[in-house]
Amino acid sequence: MPRYEYRCRTCGDTFELSRPMAESSAPADCPAGHDDTVKLLSTVAVATGGSSSAPASAPRAGGGGGGGCCGGGCCG
Repeated sequence: MPRYEYRCRTCGDTFELSRPMAESSAPADCPAGHDDTVKLLSTVAVATGGSSSAPASAPRAGGGGGGGCCGGGCCG
């Protein structure tokens, strides 16, 4: 079940609720009992396995360095 993040405008508390997607826009009471809350926009990072998903400075899996295949382990 998805988790949604909310912030209470009365006390400033941020909290999460697990609820069905169909109820994501429904009002949510904060844990302190206030009802003036707003749903926050959450960002999600999803890795697809493509080479474009890794930042240019991040090492690639299996790279290792040394320039050969598998980091030079099979060269010789």
